[in-house]
Amino acid sequence: MTKASDTVLAGLDGIRADVEDYYRDLHAHPELGFAETRTSAGVADRLRSWGYEVTDGIGGTGVVGVLARGDGPTVLLRADMDALPVKEATGLPYASTATADRSGNAVPVMHACGHDVHVSCLLGFARLMAQADGAWQGTLVVLFQPSEENGDGAGAMVADGLADRIPHPDVALAQHVLPYPAGYVGVRSGAFLSAADSLRITFHGRGAHGSMPQAAVDPVVIAAMCVVRLQTVVARELAPTTPAVLTVGSIRAGASPNVIPETATLELNVRSYDDGTRDHILEAVRRIARAESDASAAPREPEFETLTKFPPTLNDPDTAERLDRAFRAQFGESAGTVDLQTASEDFSDIPRALDTPFCYWAIGGTDPDRYAEAERNGTVDRDIPVNHSPTFAPVLQPTLDTGITALTVAALTWLAPETA
Repeated sequence: MTKASDTVLAGLDGIRADVEDYYRDLHAHPELGFAETRTSAGVADRLRSWGYEVTDGIGGTGVVGVLARGDGPTVLLRADMDALPVKEATGLPYASTATADRSGNAVPVMHACGHDVHVSCLLGFARLMAQADGAWQGTLVVLFQPSEENGDGAGAMVADGLADRIPHPDVALAQHVLPYPAGYVGVRSGAFLSAADSLRITFHGRGAHGSMPQAAVDPVVIAAMCVVRLQTVVARELAPTTPAVLTVGSIRAGASPNVIPETATLELNVRSYDDGTRDHILEAVRRIARAESDASAAPREPEFETLTKFPPTLNDPDTAERLDRAFRAQFGESAGTVDLQTASEDFSDIPRALDTPFCYWAIGGTDPDRYAEAERNGTVDRDIPVNHSPTFAPVLQPTLDTGITALTVAALTWLAPETA
């Protein structure tokens, strides 16, 4: 019996060049979150040409294509479309020179996180599935999401009535290119990506001349003491076996060396993998900030502002196990269990809102020979560019083929379970 995946993937040779050309074009024309107008228009046009029922403009620039092939499960697969305000330094002939306006400033823009890989692979997969009439049965939903980097694109699509615009999915699936060797596919059951919370804390003091500190309440000292105390939250309030990160990434105060300012501001980021740990750390941050303010007799309590908030990505165990078996059967030794990741994603906001089990997996994008050499030298962390780096540049192949194949095998695990 011919496997359904073999039937679908038989068309890959015929579209490979087009997928690669599309990827180069998309990489050269990145767009920031909620500004993906060129990207979403191109996605919608291609899906329509292949027979998908397309709804665009969901949550701003989101696009959904639906293709039905009789009775059967409904499978949703998602790709994110947005880029980052990063100046590209890859040296690629198709490197981005794009800029965009951000808060009144011109900033360089680059696909530094591989979303161009995600879009290209999902489109390639969508085309193959449309061509393979009779190889599968059910309903396919391909979703192209805006503004993942800001953590609000998935929520925007949900808030814009996504649930009423698509058939209810039985499972939701997504993948991300990471700095593993190209050709690798990795799944993880349960916690995969961390929750992420970014906060701004504004401490209030009383300003004065730098030579007259007795007349002031110094918010710089309050902020500095808070930074030190915050280092104890993970080290002393969590069990050593509980993974979490708390990073203070910004501290700002004053404009002159001889003036004690009125305020000081901290910005920090918290990573965690379950709601209990997340709640504990965030409450500890507030407790410590208030206590340090009280200890210095600050005239006002500190103010707290949430900047971004990403949910944890917690893969459904049954779905992850099913995909793990399918990937190992397809990719052999190039499939495995991916490490726990400290990065974050908002994809899971969609299946959670739809009450749908989901799984999110990784594909590699690094030249395998380069990765192997770095492993031999013990220099992977130094020599292999990671996501968000200005030198992050997944190799075209086998990255694109692997991503298309992984999406195909995953979808057919539900849409053609007897022959996938």
